[in-house]
Amino acid sequence: MHEAFLQQALQLAEDNVDSGDGGPYGAVIVKDNRVIAASGNQVTSRIDPTAHAEIMAIRSACKQLNNFRLTGCVLYTSCEPCPMCLGAIYWARLDTVYYACNRFDAAAANFDDSFIYDEINLLPQHRRIPMHHINLPDAQKPFAIWNQKADKILY
Repeated sequence: MHEAFLQQALQLAEDNVDSGDGGPYGAVIVKDNRVIAASGNQVTSRIDPTAHAEIMAIRSACKQLNNFRLTGCVLYTSCEPCPMCLGAIYWARLDTVYYACNRFDAAAANFDDSFIYDEINLLPQHRRIPMHHINLPDAQKPFAIWNQKADKILY
């Protein structure tokens, strides 16, 4: 069963290359053994660096279920998720992820995100893209308002 869903993700990746819609990636989200969302990578077709297959499938699944939490769902993806997709997977609270290729396979095809893994471990002031903290007097106010809000939806 897992192999069949993973094969669907791989087919999406292949189809994506053939169509020219984006990179060689595909993702399928399954709930109760039924595909509820599927997507190929759409970075170039959408002109959106966040339009990775996993992100697009997560967005579609959330709309399908009318929920920003994907508990009870499984992600099948053609390749080990990049750091951005990994973050989205945790925020969406997917139950499990199955992948076919790993990050080293992706790097061999010129999709190397190892520098991002390296950057995450650095303090902001030591990252390649300059990041500057500015301490404004009211910077914590949105958090204070949030903490006092009685009807907030936690995520």
